[in-house]
Amino acid sequence: MKKRRHNKSFSNIGDVLGKVLNQYRPMTDQSLIRLWDLWEQAVGEGIAANARPAAFKGDILLVHVSSSTWLHHLRYLESEIIDKLNQALGADQVKKIQLKIGPVQGGK
Repeated sequence: MKKRRHNKSFSNIGDVLGKVLNQYRPMTDQSLIRLWDLWEQAVGEGIAANARPAAFKGDILLVHVSSSTWLHHLRYLESEIIDKLNQALGADQVKKIQLKIGPVQGGK
């Protein structure tokens, strides 16, 4: 059996996971991870408390909302939200938002 070489310095788990995800996750998943980090800043605290990005499908962002009231409200704000998200991402990655009532969890 081979002996393991012990590394005497520790690495931050976030740095390790980031490197692994960059190697194995598609760019859309990486963009979704960035969106989680930028979401509240881009859309504001009120919307962020009631809506969260859930998935990307091409250039469509699926957003879970807490209720039908929020779903209806955010439909009117879709183009404004898209503009804010693309500005925060630094690229036109989101072309459309699909809203769905679903789990809205605070944080990642």
